Amino acid sequence: MNRILVIEDEHSIQKMIHYDLTQLGYQVVLASDGLSGLQLARNEPFDLIVLDLMLTKLSGLEICKALRRENHPAYMIMLTAMDEEMQKIEGLDAGADDYITKPFSPRELAARIKAALRRSERKEKPVTLQHQDITLDTLSYEAYLKGDKLNLTLKEFELLQYLIENKGIVLSRDQLLKTLWGYGYDGDTRVVDVHIFKLRDKIDPDANLIKTVRGVGYKLI
Repeated sequence: MNRILVIEDEHSIQKMIHYDLTQLGYQVVLASDGLSGLQLARNEPFDLIVLDLMLTKLSGLEICKALRRENHPAYMIMLTAMDEEMQKIEGLDAGADDYITKPFSPRELAARIKAALRRSERKEKPVTLQHQDITLDTLSYEAYLKGDKLNLTLKEFELLQYLIENKGIVLSRDQLLKTLWGYGYDGDTRVVDVHIFKLRDKIDPDANLIKTVRGVGYKLI
């Protein structure tokens, strides 16, 4: 049974998420403020964390940054308000894998959670991918650059893996969204751009490997 931590200080939203996810068979643990949520995430195993951006005692951004610094492996979905576009970007940059805007459909949240957990739980044979100085272990989800381990989030790892598997091919933003996130963003491809930016910062700051194809998407040289 997958364990999901929900960090949300609005009782009505917390109650709705808890009901919907338990009905789907997930084990759900609730936290009503950022500090208690961070403590739970540190002390108990969770496959996925749903957290609000604006929380009491500790913000969602602070929680993401703290957990990613500690290499926490859980997939993180950030809840944001409609008019917080820049904060969505900040959330992704802090380490969130995905975001969903309030008000949201419970079915949409459930679909995103299901897709995320399905991808992270795929049973694969040990496969090592190599591209220049980059090595990926697709069983342990570990990445290395010139022998040094990279601190990648799950989504950054999946993005890098997909680029390596399709090296030399131009991949559109829509294609990357459909393949790696598993659903549409109604034309909002900024989430792809942010993850590419973060990935470049870690492995390719001069953009020599991951090239931008203007008006289309990206390709790995």
